[in-house]
Amino acid sequence: MVVLAHGWTCDSSVWGAVSRGLGPAVRVVRYDQRGHGRSPRGFGPCGPRQLADDLCAVLEAVVAPGARAVVAGHSMGAMAVVAAGGRAAFRERVAAAALCSTGLDDLAGRARVVPLPTAPLRRVVHASLLRSLLPLGPMNRVSGWALSYATLGPSPPPGAREHVARMAHACERRGRAAWGAVLAELSAHEATAGLAVPTAVVHGTADRLTPPIHAQRTVARLPDPERLVLLRGVGHMTPLENAPAVAAVLRSLADRHAVVAPVR
Repeated sequence: MVVLAHGWTCDSSVWGAVSRGLGPAVRVVRYDQRGHGRSPRGFGPCGPRQLADDLCAVLEAVVAPGARAVVAGHSMGAMAVVAAGGRAAFRERVAAAALCSTGLDDLAGRARVVPLPTAPLRRVVHASLLRSLLPLGPMNRVSGWALSYATLGPSPPPGAREHVARMAHACERRGRAAWGAVLAELSAHEATAGLAVPTAVVHGTADRLTPPIHAQRTVARLPDPERLVLLRGVGHMTPLENAPAVAAVLRSLADRHAVVAPVR
């Protein structure tokens, strides 16, 4: 089994091509993070604890006793994996993990969406964008270009631009801003110590939202790093931009680490 958690302003459809690439022999479970897709934001706080709560609830619901799944997260979904790694529900049900296109600290300061000369200035501008309550406006060529520039590499596959725009525009703006504020302040590198399962890291070399230095820093802190896979020319949306490569990483993890529930 493979359990998939999506990122900020996305929904579970971002994993569609990856799911198909895993083939019919692999059971895949995708879910919408709170405040995204079909999951309501609710009235409580937003933060790494809530991401971990939701992932652990999914694992408890879908992983049979005695089985162990592979868990993968993209962007904010990878933060959920890291936040949940030290919990009993995770340790008892997860055999391996993959972190795609993510960072665990100083996201605003290291982003390259707005090309500014100093980290402090980038931090202020990018944090303001993450926290913004402003509507994205109508779906048109201008808004589509802006989203594509921020999230995709220079040569995305057909349909990727439209898919990103559709997800982002469907994300309710108050939920988008609430989770964006969490990302602007995130400092979660210490939590990697609890992620003790074999963990692969997948990252695009053209990622403007979380440049590849984040991947290198994450690998250096993981207790059991499996490997670092850098996808040349790919931006932040690795599951959309190179689904075959992401599926190959997950299939390899599942083949070598996943455990099927014993027959009773």
